[in-house]
Amino acid sequence: MKALITGAGSGIGREFARILASRGWDLIIAARSTDKLNALKDELSGVSVRVITIDLSREEDAFDLYEHLSDENIDMLINNAGFGAYGEFADVPLERELELIHTNVCSLHILTKLFLRDMIERDSGTVLNVGSMAGFSPGPKLSAYYASKNYVVRLTEAIHEELRRKKSNVKVSVLCPGPVNTNFNDVANVSFSVKGLDPRFVAEYALKKTEKGKMVIIPGKLMKAAKFFERFLSEKALTKTSYDIQNSKSGK
Repeated sequence: MKALITGAGSGIGREFARILASRGWDLIIAARSTDKLNALKDELSGVSVRVITIDLSREEDAFDLYEHLSDENIDMLINNAGFGAYGEFADVPLERELELIHTNVCSLHILTKLFLRDMIERDSGTVLNVGSMAGFSPGPKLSAYYASKNYVVRLTEAIHEELRRKKSNVKVSVLCPGPVNTNFNDVANVSFSVKGLDPRFVAEYALKKTEKGKMVIIPGKLMKAAKFFERFLSEKALTKTSYDIQNSKSGK
């Protein structure tokens, strides 16, 4: 079995790699940092680990990645690469937002579509897209990030239903965690008041639910409760609440 993991250099992506390697999966790990990927490769033993340095804020890199691997059977694609940018919409640099959109949305879309077509042809394979609890609501002060994760969630849900209707054996899921103890805070320039989940727990939980064909995966009781109570808020109330939550994070 072979898995391709983007954003594998740290956080949840790194834990996905560790878990799958321990299960005997061969890995292709991709991220911007060659040093982090090589360190992870050196850590893993007993399986084949291939390192690909890539910048998914450039859409052409997503196409190149697929072309490089198109002759191989990728049994699992984990689209984990992504980041956030904190601040008022008018103040966040446009170039930074475009990098975010290309990484979180465009490259994820490209890789999902191209590898999914191959999986459908074989009638086997799994795609796990890493979304966020941000994908269920608006996010003032993290507007582009929240919007990008809304895209990831809704895209994955739609694909899941299409495959279900065709009785396909291909599985597609979206992971929607709340705060996780990763370097997301540093990249987005925020601090969370809620204690983050352990990335190992999140990765293990996600893989277990993905194997069972779960469409939307929400780890942690607190986030499950938050998702449940969101349905009782109007869009206006939800937006106001989201603003208060984001405002309390305040850029570092």
